Amino acid sequence: MHMLTDLDAELIAAAQDAIRANYDALHCNHTVGAAVRCKNGRVYVGVNVYSIHGACAEQIAIGTAITQGERDFETIVAVRGKDGEEVIPPCGNCRQMLCDYMPACEVILATDQGLRKIPAADLLPFAYHVEE
Repeated sequence: MHMLTDLDAELIAAAQDAIRANYDALHCNHTVGAAVRCKNGRVYVGVNVYSIHGACAEQIAIGTAITQGERDFETIVAVRGKDGEEVIPPCGNCRQMLCDYMPACEVILATDQGLRKIPAADLLPFAYHVEE
């Protein structure tokens, strides 16, 4: 696990800004914000979208980055709550997506020692990989 940098604090703040601007306590449609930083320094954000088949905030942020041509990801974080006060780990589906799209990308997590970063691939041991 790695310690956080000032850039990581800025990434958390970007995720918090995304959820503050979109939080929906009435319908619980948008309760998680995420931000992903690419290796070129660009940051993309997303919020979760609930429907019949919802999409997690991480998926929205990554999809936005990919739509803009990004392919090299450095760090990702998700936050929950009206002000994004809680850093949360990716769900199982997101862990698989992170393994598929960005296994070396670091994920910011809350641990017993505070916020730390861990490679996405380490979050899903014995992951399924598509054979090419």
